[in-house]
Amino acid sequence: MDARLKSFATGAIHHGYDPQKNEGSLTPPIHMTSTFVFDTAAQGGMLFAGEAEGHVYSRISNPTLDLLERRIAFLEGTEAGLALSSGIGAITSAMWTLLEPGDEIIVDKTLYGCTFAYLNHGLAKFGITVTHVDLTKSEDLEQAISKKTRMVYFETPANPNMRLVDISAVSEIAHKFEAVVMVDNTYSTPYLTRPIALGADLVVHSATKYLGGHGDVIAGVLAGDLETITRIRLYGMKDMTGAVMSPFNASMVLRGIKTLELRMDRHCQSAMTVAIMLEASPKVKRVWYPGLASFDQKNLAYKQMSDFGGMIAFELDGGFDAGQMMIDNTKLIHCAVSLGDTETLIQHPASMTHSTYTPEEREQHGISEGLLRLSIGLEGVDDIIEDLEKALDAA
Repeated sequence: MDARLKSFATGAIHHGYDPQKNEGSLTPPIHMTSTFVFDTAAQGGMLFAGEAEGHVYSRISNPTLDLLERRIAFLEGTEAGLALSSGIGAITSAMWTLLEPGDEIIVDKTLYGCTFAYLNHGLAKFGITVTHVDLTKSEDLEQAISKKTRMVYFETPANPNMRLVDISAVSEIAHKFEAVVMVDNTYSTPYLTRPIALGADLVVHSATKYLGGHGDVIAGVLAGDLETITRIRLYGMKDMTGAVMSPFNASMVLRGIKTLELRMDRHCQSAMTVAIMLEASPKVKRVWYPGLASFDQKNLAYKQMSDFGGMIAFELDGGFDAGQMMIDNTKLIHCAVSLGDTETLIQHPASMTHSTYTPEEREQHGISEGLLRLSIGLEGVDDIIEDLEKALDAA
């Protein structure tokens, strides 16, 4: 490794790019092209045959995306990265590549709503068994896994209820059955959790969230070993989903990654302060935040997270009705369904991001009707707390 790039922030800013090789441009150029010109027909043939390095068509690769891919691979500690048009595009491209009819995928009980819908309303129709297991209990995975299991997939922390999964323990069990372990690291980012170092095989992000960081781009990324990422690029992305990121969006994510460490430090610091405030409120029934002493899995949080993130889940004593009234009375905080932005956002998963679950499925998967999800932004924390306090009073 280049000696300059030992720290996370330095790598996030410099890895893979030399201004002197780009006419001195400090900011990487955006290669807004669909196709690439070959010197000769023979060179074109070699590129198509994989016998020479270079770019053919931006649905397969592009210099701007290539820089983002190398940078996310560096930050996640993997051989290769892949940039895609969205987080769900990254998930589906990987699963279409690695799963076949007759296979089983084991997933955690709690998943982002669109991931849940893809698995249970989409993938399951094509002869793939989707088995939900409480992956917070490694013994449950040991009982459920079999020779048909090709993949184990989970989020940690999970969206929206903040459940943690022990990446090392799950990976050890899965690898005994040669199953691929794929972790959604969106909530933590590579700054707080490094799933590959803990034993996972693939990492996926909705780069729309913390990696982009400004609420102005839709994007996804994958990171893993070169052979697997190449398969996903040339089959899952190129042929099955076409979920190709635009060069402009890649540039936006590269820009966001440069400030990731600074932003995450602020997100974490403010979220801890807000979580303590919410837990002390007589109107709040319960708060889920990995940094709190009351958090059930705090020991695991300290084991595999360097800090505890910017996401908080909580429930009011009055349930959903009180929560809805609270949301309607926030002024600074916006009701919106994304996360990881500079703005603080609040939403109600049961009627919004996780409405793809039936009420019975939400109860079974640990998503209560009154649960609220709070994404702490970069505003002054005193202003965030004042807005929450007034909204709680109104509720």
